Amino acid sequence: MAQHNELGKKGEQLAADFLVENNYHILERNYRFDRAEVDIIAKKDDILAIIEVKTRSSLDFGNPQDFVKPKQIKNLVKAVDEYIIENDLDVEVRFDIIAIVKENKNYNIEHLENAFYHF
Repeated sequence: MAQHNELGKKGEQLAADFLVENNYHILERNYRFDRAEVDIIAKKDDILAIIEVKTRSSLDFGNPQDFVKPKQIKNLVKAVDEYIIENDLDVEVRFDIIAIVKENKNYNIEHLENAFYHF
């Protein structure tokens, strides 16, 4: 597996662990619909949190959260709409980003709640 893919997988696992530690219940990982993949769908209280995980090995090219682009957001919204219909849910939806930066052997995790809004 390519090194960047390994870093991405590691980041998604760290994000899932972080969410569980913070009382989220993981419902789905890598949920796919059409051309979109939702990294993590989790629930906390009455909120369905849609979490995009961005992991970087450095900040040389910017913050991880800066790499969530409008087209990706549009695809995520379509996928989440399908997930909600498919599972007949009536919940508040929130879009979050978990930004992870590897520094030496440590990982810094930042959870950005309501990171973007669907239109």
